[in-house]
Amino acid sequence: MTFRFERHSTDGQARRSTFHTPHGPIEMPAFAPVGTQANVKTLEPRDLHDAGAELILANTYHLYLRPGHALIERFGGLHKFMGWHGPILTDLGGYQVFSLAGSRKLGEDGVLFRSHIDGSQHHFTPEKVMEIEQALGPDIAMVLDECPPPLDRRYNEEALARTHRWAERCKTAHYRPDQALFGIVQGGVFEDLRVQSAEFLRQLDFPGYAIGGLAVGETKEEMYATLDFTCPALPADKPRYLMGVGAPEDIVEAVARGVDFFDCVLPTRIARNGQLLTPDGRMNMRNAQYAEDHRPVQEECACYTCRTFSRAYLRHLYKAGEISALRLGTIHNVHFMLDLMRQIRAAISAGEFAAFRAHFLARYRITDQATRHAQRELRAAAKQQATQ
Repeated sequence: MTFRFERHSTDGQARRSTFHTPHGPIEMPAFAPVGTQANVKTLEPRDLHDAGAELILANTYHLYLRPGHALIERFGGLHKFMGWHGPILTDLGGYQVFSLAGSRKLGEDGVLFRSHIDGSQHHFTPEKVMEIEQALGPDIAMVLDECPPPLDRRYNEEALARTHRWAERCKTAHYRPDQALFGIVQGGVFEDLRVQSAEFLRQLDFPGYAIGGLAVGETKEEMYATLDFTCPALPADKPRYLMGVGAPEDIVEAVARGVDFFDCVLPTRIARNGQLLTPDGRMNMRNAQYAEDHRPVQEECACYTCRTFSRAYLRHLYKAGEISALRLGTIHNVHFMLDLMRQIRAAISAGEFAAFRAHFLARYRITDQATRHAQRELRAAAKQQATQ
């Protein structure tokens, strides 16, 4: 089967569309829960199906290191290996590789790095990455790219030229007709570099385009401005994927600028830390105010967690360190994100997205930027320590 991008309606720059893949259609705008190790932490495929997930993401870097792409290929590919029969996207894990600053070496041919698991040395070239992606067999795969700091102009200029050469080599090495290879637009927060990248990749005629290198240190305002000049430079008849962005307010703003789908670990990660998403913002379930609260996390939510348990019970589970808390919180947050996408699609179809956007952003309490930055720094430090 060939891939087909079907546009249904627009509302401003927001697009309602369907991307048809060999494992089923993806209704867009869409959000992909992240299953880094071929598993969305604490959930099973049936949980994702019940929540309405159509697309999930797995990480090529991690699966290459463990259990290995050759083993997964012997099991019939990633779909059969993990028991998920819908569309799968694999992200190369370029951000993870390039975050290993002390244990990787970059060259024209690719990137030499050491495993964060056992310190063994590995070499990712464009050709090697295509070998891995095609063995894994996802519906959507990514080219090898370099993910530089978004505010460093000189680094972005150097990295962009290399990323473009790697994209050409990936396109040449890729042969599976049942797999859509996406190009990745880079260029930091710099308009001329982003437009240059989009124009170069358009010439290679990929079936879709990812926007990489955002939500990695720039402000929200800088991210939104970057999308303002990047999306119009991309083909209108191909899907646009914003990599690694999953805060609800960012998704709404990105859809307004023409982005079609997203992935992010944020909803599942914060669920395991006791933070649950609601239309009013994040709810910290460990707070004492919920100790005797009979209400569900979200009154209008139809997920299993909200249909079954009180805030008081969930707080008890988190405080007691029960594994069930992580699972129940994740079920809710994934459902919240997928329901948000359903509401966005309905609003675009009805020509009411501007009103939906205004109402959502007026109600949703955004975590302040300083707090998010501090949390990001802690995660980065923990990752760095884990690789030493």
